[in-house]
Amino acid sequence: MAGIRRKARIAALQTLYELDCTKHKVEETSARLRAGETLTQEALSFSEELVKGVLQHKSELDAVIEKSAPAFPLEQMPIIDRNILRLAIFEISFSDKTPIKVAINEAIELAKDFGSDSSPRLVNGILGSITAQRGVGQ
Repeated sequence: MAGIRRKARIAALQTLYELDCTKHKVEETSARLRAGETLTQEALSFSEELVKGVLQHKSELDAVIEKSAPAFPLEQMPIIDRNILRLAIFEISFSDKTPIKVAINEAIELAKDFGSDSSPRLVNGILGSITAQRGVGQ
C-alpha cells in the first residue's frame, strides 16, 4: 500500500512542479500524467486528489508556510521544496487519509529524492514547526 501512495505522491509532486514552472493548464498536465504514468487507478485517483486539494487550498497552504518559515520567503524557496511542503501540509491539514507522522516522513523522503542536500532538513524543520504550533503530536 505504501508503494502505491508513494508513487501517487511523486506523480502529484511532478504535476505541481510543472504547474508552478509553466503556464500549462491543470487539465493538460493531468491528462499527460494519466497517459504517461503506469499508475494503478487507486494511485492515479490519490494523486489527482492531492493535486486538486493543493491547488484548491494553495493560498492557505502558502500562508502556513510563510508563517512557519519567515526566514525563507516563499518566492525564494526552491520550487520543489515549496511543492513538497504544500503536499504535506495539505495532507496534514485538509485530508484525514494520512497520519501526520506518515505525511511528514513521506515529505522528507520526497525531499531526499528530488530536492537539494538541504531540502530534507528544511522540510522537516518547517513541518515540525507547523505541527508544534498546532499542538499536534508527530
